[in-house]
Amino acid sequence: MFALVDCNNFYASCERVFNPNLQGLPVAILSNNDGCVIARSDEAKALGLPMGAPAFKYKSFFKANKVQVFSSNYPLYGDMSSRVMKILSQFTPDIEVYSIDEAFLQFKGFDNYKLDAYGYEIRNRVLKWTGIPTCVGIGPTKALSKVANKIARKFPKETGGVYIIDTEEKRIKALKWTSIDKVWGIGRALEKRLIQNQCKTAYDFVQLSDLWVRKTFSITEWKLKKDLEGISKIEMDQVKNKQAIATTRSFETTLTDLGDLKERVSTFASSCAEKLRRQNSSCHMLIVFLRSDRFKTNSPQYRASRMVSIPFPTDSSLLLSTSAIRAISSIYKKGVHYKKAGVILTGIVPTYNHQLQMFSHEDARHKPLMHAIDCVNKKYGTSKVKLANQDLTRTWKMRQEHLSPRYTTNLKDIITIQCQKKPIKP
Repeated sequence: MFALVDCNNFYASCERVFNPNLQGLPVAILSNNDGCVIARSDEAKALGLPMGAPAFKYKSFFKANKVQVFSSNYPLYGDMSSRVMKILSQFTPDIEVYSIDEAFLQFKGFDNYKLDAYGYEIRNRVLKWTGIPTCVGIGPTKALSKVANKIARKFPKETGGVYIIDTEEKRIKALKWTSIDKVWGIGRALEKRLIQNQCKTAYDFVQLSDLWVRKTFSITEWKLKKDLEGISKIEMDQVKNKQAIATTRSFETTLTDLGDLKERVSTFASSCAEKLRRQNSSCHMLIVFLRSDRFKTNSPQYRASRMVSIPFPTDSSLLLSTSAIRAISSIYKKGVHYKKAGVILTGIVPTYNHQLQMFSHEDARHKPLMHAIDCVNKKYGTSKVKLANQDLTRTWKMRQEHLSPRYTTNLKDIITIQCQKKPIKP
């Protein structure tokens, strides 16, 4: 059996944990640079606030409906997510963190357990230890646990936030209730093709023949169909290192000077190198790109990229920064107002398990130097030690006009409690 544990309105719930006055009020979370709405509480959804609503267009709506607006507080959300996942790992060793607020659990050898009661225990412990409300869906396959979770979320009073599909009758009833666009893994393009074949619910989908699904779509859709039939074909994913690492940023203002652009891509390359070292990887290839401001139609428009091959795998900030600067110099065009740049690392291999080169190799001094820099930055704060071609006083900062404190990751923002000594009556 599988369980999908999903945190309810995760971003809004994280804000409410440390600000109980938000309970019952509509809450909206904005994207990077306070661009658009990316998360809403149930109260905000009930008001008709759409996902992706541009913040500048909905200012009057927020004010009229007393919507509590927050900038994305990723350090807080990431830390709270880590706490939730650590709690879930106490219930089974087989866990797949599917997203920041979702995880699949597999129950092997739990034949003598009452899994519905186990689901309530999971939900209660997460709520008690973190303050984050969750819903738990349990089924014989991953796809059915997804369906069960949607039922638990849709009918909280009837299910208590936990629903289990453990009979054929429940499975068929759940599939008939689930519209095809709500099925896990079915996007808009596939939805249109299925509707053209009179497939409007998940139950209609499983009535299609295996041969037709394999011939018309792919092995992925066939596995999904079998999963919905109760035959497990979608396995738990194992934790894998990233095969590409990127750092891309939009600038606060447009840049025209090559020196400023060199400093930015050097910083981006250093950030990518740190990510490489955290997963014990190195890379063979680096891509740098530049973009002009497409909204300035009166200015010259330009976009370009350059790939740099490195003869040996490296995780050195020094080498990657040098390569990035060389790439940006080759694609830079004078007179263009640049709004965005980025660095992408590919050709990623394990640092301690790769093909050695006979005539070209990394400077042996780089490894201990990078280790020392990482240790200092980890102990005293990010970017305490930088490369000489980086601006020592400059840090990239998003527009976050509605940012809440980082309650769990910054000592300056930790909650303070005022205690008053109660006088003892004589």
